Amino acid sequence: MRADMYFSVDVEADGPIPGPYSMLSFGAAVAGTMGEAFARTDPTAATFYRELRPISDEFVPAALEVSGLDRAALQRDGADPAVAMREFSRWVTATAGEARPVFVAYPASFDWMFVYWYLIRFTGASVFGHSGCLDVKTAYAIKAGVPFGRAHKRAMPKQLLSTRPHTHHALDDAVEQADLFANLMSWEPGQP
Repeated sequence: MRADMYFSVDVEADGPIPGPYSMLSFGAAVAGTMGEAFARTDPTAATFYRELRPISDEFVPAALEVSGLDRAALQRDGADPAVAMREFSRWVTATAGEARPVFVAYPASFDWMFVYWYLIRFTGASVFGHSGCLDVKTAYAIKAGVPFGRAHKRAMPKQLLSTRPHTHHALDDAVEQADLFANLMSWEPGQP
C-alpha cells in the first residue's frame, strides 16, 4: 500500500482569488505520513518557502496588510512564479519519494485555490493531482462530530492546537498548521 505524505501549506495573497490577484508568498511543511498508521514528523525538518513577484497590478489593501509584505519590493525581488512553482513541484516530489503527496491546509479552500491555480498556470500540472487536498477544518468537524460552523480553532480542545504562534508569515503558519493537523490525526475524541 502506498503511503500518503501530508504537506501543510499556507498562502499569503493580495486578494480573494488567483488570476486577478497574486499569491505573494507560500510556505510548506511536512506534517507526517499515513501508511498503516499516522506517523508525525517534525514540521521544521522539511520545509519550502518562496516570496513571489505579483502577477497583476490589482490588489486589495486589507488583504495586503495581513501579510505585511511589500508589493514594490516583491515586484523587484520576488521569485518568478514559473520558477518558484517548478522548484516547489520538484521539492514535493523529492520529499515525498514513493509516498503520495497530499496538500493539507486550514481552510484548504483558499490555500488550495491559489496553489493549484499557480501550479496549473505556471507548470501545466499539479504535483498533488486535481484532488489531492485535505481540509483540516472539515477533518476536525467529522472527527469531533460537530457542525461545520463550530469547527473553528476557538472551539477545538486545547491539546489539538499548536503552541507555535500564528504570524501570517506563510512558512510559520504552515508549520503551526502542521502541528494542528498531526495533533488531530492522533486525537481520539473524548481524550482529556
